[in-house]
Amino acid sequence: MSKTSDQIRREFIEFFERRGHTFVRSSSLLPADDPTLLFTNAGMNQFKDVFLGTGSRPYKRAVNSQKCIRAGGKHNDLEDVGHDTYHHTFFEMLGNWSFGDYFKAEAIQWAWELLTDVWGLPKEKLWASVFGGDERLNLAPDDEAEKLWPEVTDIPPERVLRGSIKDNFWEMGDTGPCGPCTEIHIDLGEDKCDGSAHPGIACGVNVDGCRRFIELWNIVFIQFNRDESGKLEPLTAKHVDTGMGLERICAILQGVGDNYATDLFAPLIQWIEQASNVRYGQSDQVDTAIRVIADHARACTFAITDGIIPSNEGRGYVIRRILRRAARFGRKINQHEPFIYKLVPVIANKMGQFFPELIEQQQRVMQCILEEEQAFNKTLDRGLEIFESAVEKVLKEGSKQISGETVFELYATYGFPVDLTQLLAAERGLAIDLAGYERKMEEHREISAAGATAFQVPAITDLPQTDDSAKYTSTPIRAKVIGWIIDNNFIRTGQLPPGSKAGVILDKTNFYGETGGQVGDTGVITWEDGQFRVEDTQIIGHCVVHIGEVENAPLEVGTEVTPQYDADRRMDIMRNHTGTHLLNWALRMVLGEHVNQAGSVVAPDRLRFDFTHNKALTREEILQVERLVNEAVLADEPVCAKIMPKDKAEKIPGARKVFDEKYPDPVRVVAIGADDFDINPQRARTIEFCGGTHLQRTSQVGFFKIISEESVARGIRRITALTGKEALRYIQNLDESARLAAAILRIPMEQLPQRVEALQQEIKRLRKSATSAGADSASLERLLDEAEQIGQVKIIVNQVEAKSPEQMRSIVDQLRQKSKIPAAIMLGSTADERVLLVAGLSEEVAKTHNIHAGDWIK
Repeated sequence: MSKTSDQIRREFIEFFERRGHTFVRSSSLLPADDPTLLFTNAGMNQFKDVFLGTGSRPYKRAVNSQKCIRAGGKHNDLEDVGHDTYHHTFFEMLGNWSFGDYFKAEAIQWAWELLTDVWGLPKEKLWASVFGGDERLNLAPDDEAEKLWPEVTDIPPERVLRGSIKDNFWEMGDTGPCGPCTEIHIDLGEDKCDGSAHPGIACGVNVDGCRRFIELWNIVFIQFNRDESGKLEPLTAKHVDTGMGLERICAILQGVGDNYATDLFAPLIQWIEQASNVRYGQSDQVDTAIRVIADHARACTFAITDGIIPSNEGRGYVIRRILRRAARFGRKINQHEPFIYKLVPVIANKMGQFFPELIEQQQRVMQCILEEEQAFNKTLDRGLEIFESAVEKVLKEGSKQISGETVFELYATYGFPVDLTQLLAAERGLAIDLAGYERKMEEHREISAAGATAFQVPAITDLPQTDDSAKYTSTPIRAKVIGWIIDNNFIRTGQLPPGSKAGVILDKTNFYGETGGQVGDTGVITWEDGQFRVEDTQIIGHCVVHIGEVENAPLEVGTEVTPQYDADRRMDIMRNHTGTHLLNWALRMVLGEHVNQAGSVVAPDRLRFDFTHNKALTREEILQVERLVNEAVLADEPVCAKIMPKDKAEKIPGARKVFDEKYPDPVRVVAIGADDFDINPQRARTIEFCGGTHLQRTSQVGFFKIISEESVARGIRRITALTGKEALRYIQNLDESARLAAAILRIPMEQLPQRVEALQQEIKRLRKSATSAGADSASLERLLDEAEQIGQVKIIVNQVEAKSPEQMRSIVDQLRQKSKIPAAIMLGSTADERVLLVAGLSEEVAKTHNIHAGDWIK
């Protein structure tokens, strides 16, 4: 009996655990602190800081199975999914790592041992490739790996081939850690490839399009650092980074030759077959649709579980594209109502044991996908009508291209991602005007500037570790200047003259560097005759960078200084951070345990908290949350922080942490309501993993006030709130505004709601009475005088003062009667912060030119 996917995953992990590797759970699909990635797309992503030299781990060897999405950005397999049996948007990557520990010999030997001894793959079918060098780039071949293969395994030398830089050299980017890689391939037999995908070229290892020889495992040897000039320097610590796709190895070990025929997809395909009354293998069209739906359902389920919510931008837009592509293919197998959300429990049941978050978030994910499907279905049929009209026009004109304007209209009005329109067009043998679409998008797009500090902190390797343990105290400290960052360079010698802007690095500091949603400290760093005004504090790896400007006197490396953060500002930040923890607790009390943190900002003037919840809070719920938080503030309870081993902290009942946040070991735990929470956790209101700064008692929050509650994305809500001085200022401003309004109306403040309501009713009555009125004679004459005449038609396009569509239609009728020749009339007006458009045509114009006023409006 063949192995199941769960067995294969488990045997891979246990194999390396027996060889001293630490199992590390998969990181989130939402990359942590890495704006260069759209999604987590490889197992090494969570260890990138180790390779860059900006971070470290308490272990030297690691093993895991990583959730990955490749759709959008550099790695994009979306368009290929469904059309073959091996492309995926979502997949699992099995991997093992060495951080400056073992290197090529062990990595090669263990890979061979697992594949052949444990999993029993036929040795005679396996091939290896190594880097063959590149003279143009002055890169030598990996002779070491080439010799090691026959030495540490029993593979014959003739099945160890040299590959190109494209296939056998790995680089993180244009600069940084890199190195050669060796790959393991399997020969599936002559019947697996007919050569049609690579005409004129014999089947072989790394032949593009060949499905006879496929890559199983890639083992990267990170041994160089490429500098900005392109020069390769050997790394002091050399690393191993490997990756093997679970779906592919399952297909091989289960003997099916089709990733979608493995047990990873079998439950999904079975559900789709039963729900749609089709059969996998029935036809190319049905098979493609089933593969698309099965793959995309997995991608959306895992992504939304990890907090990537469908939206109109960035990662969220890619997930929305994937979901809508699946919905479109659902139409091909008679699925016209929302159905993808019903696959979430199937996925959770199959994979929830290894990824328990799927079970924990199942209901939320189902609701999110259902709402997305419902929203798309509302516009899908109308959008398809527009598309068909465009196709008919193109074919009538003898063209082969749908205009960019139509592609944009389908996107902006009906939610059709451009690749969906491209797919629909290809099915009809047509192309789309992509350049025209981009021009329309550029006209439409509103460019929003993201907030950033004036000094951009670069990702520089080999920065020293800063001792920032004093950030939790108010005791003054002395520190030494180690150097500074200017123009992306770390400078360890010399001096900074007054007026210089830089990122100063000290051996120790009491400043808090921005992390975990809490903003960085400001303040001053002083020495005998000068000071450095700190405008922001950031963190690179384990190094704290004080960003600001030198004042009064030069600053030299080695100078003894006194770092002093702005204590009043820090106190306001702490009020908001402790207030955030109380808000998180209160939301769970009012809304339920499904509430999870999805992001936060803790600043001196406000707190912002994003959380999982599927609908807007009612006014009563908001008031209840405020009341609970302020009751906790009045209770004057202790706020206690302890640093403890992570494994011990994770066992505390009720302890919460942000999903997939990277926490150090030992970890800092903050509790409110009990100082003995590690012994009596039930006494605490809330217990959270948190490295931020906090108050000593809840009463120091002062007062808590929610000022807004809104939607951020589907299934994600956002609350903005104030504490302390800002909350008091806000309430005083509201009070003053109410007093002023009451004085204007000459009524007591407590009567304001009733008086405002009465005024609104009066305004509605007056507007209604004006609805039937048309325009005076002078206004009509002005509109006729300003009109343009084309041939025997008067074109009247203008703005009028009107409060309702009825009033505007009355003006149109009057203009048609007063015009001495046939007229085409388009009038616009604004009322109640909305735009009104009304068009009308004389009967002669409509008949002669075969147009309709409604089409003109569109």
